[in-house]
Amino acid sequence: MHSQIKQLTHGGFSIGVELPLDNDWSPDGEKRRRDAGRAFGIPDITQHAERARLADRLGFRALWVRDVPVYDPAFGDAAQVFEVFTYLGYLAGITERILLGTAAVVLPIREPVLTLKSAASVDRLSHGRLLLGVASGDRPVEYPLFGRDFQRRGETFREQIAMLRDWGATQLPAGIEIVPRPQAPLPLLVAGLAQQSPAWVGQHMDGWLAYPGTPDDHVRRVALWRQAAGADKPYISFIHLDLVDDPNAPLQRQRFGARVGRNGLIAELHAMRDAGVQHIGLHFRRNARPLAETMQEIAEFVLPLFHRDAIKPLV
Repeated sequence: MHSQIKQLTHGGFSIGVELPLDNDWSPDGEKRRRDAGRAFGIPDITQHAERARLADRLGFRALWVRDVPVYDPAFGDAAQVFEVFTYLGYLAGITERILLGTAAVVLPIREPVLTLKSAASVDRLSHGRLLLGVASGDRPVEYPLFGRDFQRRGETFREQIAMLRDWGATQLPAGIEIVPRPQAPLPLLVAGLAQQSPAWVGQHMDGWLAYPGTPDDHVRRVALWRQAAGADKPYISFIHLDLVDDPNAPLQRQRFGARVGRNGLIAELHAMRDAGVQHIGLHFRRNARPLAETMQEIAEFVLPLFHRDAIKPLV
């Protein structure tokens, strides 16, 4: 098993965060965005480095970034703004131990040799902390911009996975290499099915990045993943979280997540773990409270229940 996956799933279940660490979809965040003249979906990233360091210090297990090459107002989400591999290289330099995951790099619109070089560079710069999540993409507007065939994206995805597995050995001219190489073969996680069959994904990928859902949703999806992939490959998902002040506030489900107090969050995470989820990334863009305060509360009251034998938070 890859060392990154061992770290991610150590103890059976872990909790990370998804960037941008901004709450621009909350009521106050919406007001700040309008006052600043930012379009919907473009986050305030002025505190991004401070909050990434905070996540690392507090003991969250992974930072997840998304691959959104262009801002499409019709879609309305620019993710964390920065180009994914460039940003991961930066994050590698300002954090110490937190895993760095992509959720997910859209392989078919990227030049495959540069994808390999970029991924290996991040892996080396982070001393082996990269979790390479990949996808086929779901935004048709992007494909013409890169001169790629949207209808052929499933086939292109398979071709690029093969290159990632043999590091271009069957594609490059004799004597030509891509350097650096990663410290060890990279763990490849797939978002959704990437236009493939469950059997193909289970055989060729090292983990599944599943769309957000309820614990009952995950019970069904985990069963599908276990049937396709066996018992050892991790199942990972995300929650859009609005953590309220009252620790006993009941859970109110919202799109992709919930508004809830910390005790309800703990119960939800236990249910996720019992459903077979092995890692949850928390997405805070709907969170009404200050993010540093929310992250501190989770680190104090929630992480110790699930990261019991993990190393202590950095001070």
